[in-house]
Amino acid sequence: MFSWRVIFVLGCLFNFPVMADEPSSAGDRVIEPITATSWPQWRGPLANGVAPRANPPMRWSETNNVRWKFGLPGKGHSSPIVFGDAVYLLSAMPIGQAQKPVYDDAPGVHDSVPVRHRHQFLAVAVSRRDGRMLWSKVLREEWPHEGGHETGSLASNSPVTDGQRLYAFFGSRGLYCLDLKGEVKWQKDLGQMHTLHSHGEGSSPVIYGNKLIVCWDHEGASWLYAFDKLTGNTLWKVARDEKTSWSTPLVVEQEGKPQVIVSATKRVRGYDLASGTELWQCAGLTDNVVSSPVYYQGIVIAGNSYYSQAMVAIRLAGAKGDVTGSDHVLWKLNRLTPYVSSPLLYDDTLYFVRHNQNVLSRFDPTTGKPRGEPLRLDGINDFIFSSPVGAAGRIYITGRDGSTIVLRHDRENAGPGGESP
Repeated sequence: MFSWRVIFVLGCLFNFPVMADEPSSAGDRVIEPITATSWPQWRGPLANGVAPRANPPMRWSETNNVRWKFGLPGKGHSSPIVFGDAVYLLSAMPIGQAQKPVYDDAPGVHDSVPVRHRHQFLAVAVSRRDGRMLWSKVLREEWPHEGGHETGSLASNSPVTDGQRLYAFFGSRGLYCLDLKGEVKWQKDLGQMHTLHSHGEGSSPVIYGNKLIVCWDHEGASWLYAFDKLTGNTLWKVARDEKTSWSTPLVVEQEGKPQVIVSATKRVRGYDLASGTELWQCAGLTDNVVSSPVYYQGIVIAGNSYYSQAMVAIRLAGAKGDVTGSDHVLWKLNRLTPYVSSPLLYDDTLYFVRHNQNVLSRFDPTTGKPRGEPLRLDGINDFIFSSPVGAAGRIYITGRDGSTIVLRHDRENAGPGGESP
C-alpha cells in the first residue's frame, strides 16, 4: 500500500463568509475583500502568515473541534490553500510496481530517498464543509529524476489562486493553470531542476495583477519568470546569479510601484515587476535559503540558518544597486534565525523559530530588538519545519510530530494560550 496523507479541518478555522463586507488592512497594505477571508497562497492573504478574520480553536482532538478528516492519495508538503468552499492542495502519488531503486548522485548528497516508482502529480480539491473529494486531476506522470531529502516530498510547491483559476507548480514536472473545476487551461514545461545535494524543490508561485511569478533557482542556470496568468505567455525572464534556493518570492509596493523580492544565498534582490529589471541587491544571508521574506512598513526582512545564522532588514525607500553595508540595512542578526520555516509578521511583531528547533523569538521589525527572552516550546519533540500562523490574537506552531503549541500574541512573552493534546 502506498502512503496516504490525512487532512484535518478544525472547527472555526475559516468560519467566516467567502466575501468580506469591506477591506481590512495590515501595516500599510490593503487587503482586498476577496482575499481577506481566504488563504489563497503560501503564507496566506498577506504573505506574512496571518489569517486576519479567522478564529480557530485552541484545543482539538479526535473527538473535539475537528469538523472532518479525510485521507488523501500520495505524499506532499505543499501547504493547502483555501478559497470559497474548497481546499486545494498538491500531491505526488507513486504508481505501479516498485522497481530497482535509483539513488541521487549529486555532489554532497545526503539523507536522500531513492526513486522506486513512477509518480502521478496531482492537484486535488476537497470540500471545506464536509471533506468530500470534489475533484482530483493528474497533471503529469513520470519517473522522477531526483528523489529528494527524506524529510521532503516531490510536491512541496504550494498552489495559488486568484479566485478564478488555480495555479499548480511542480517545478521539474511543469507549471499548470486550471479552472476551479479542475480543467487545465494552459501548461508550461520549464525543464529539469537539479537541486543542491538533490534535496528537492519547493519555491511556490505568486500572483500579482495579471502576472504569475516563478523563481527557478537551482544548480544549473537560474531564472526569475513572469508569466501572463491568463495565457501562460512569458512576459519576462531574468537570469539570476544564484544556486538552489527554496524561498518563495514576495511582491510589495514601494512608492506606488510593485517589486518582486527574492531571498537567496548570494543576495536578497528586488526586481521591477513590470520589466524584471533588478532594482537593488543586498548580501548577508548564508547557504540553503528556504525561509521566505516578510514586509513591514517599507522594510523587507529576510533570514535563514544553515552553516551559520543570518537575518537582514532592508529599508526599500531609495534602495538602488548594491545596498550591502549601507544605511538601507536597518539591522542584522546572527542568532536564533529560522531554516525551513518562514517568519510570521503579526501586527507590529516579528516571530520566528530558531533553525528547526522548538525555540520561538519575538522581535520589533523596525529595530531588530527582541521583545522578551526566547520561548522554549515545550510539548514539541521533533523538528519544526512548518511556519508559525497568526489568527484571533494567537500564534499556532506545529512540529513534525503533529503537536501544536498555541501562544498568546503579545509583546510580553506571557506564555501559552492553550495547546493541543
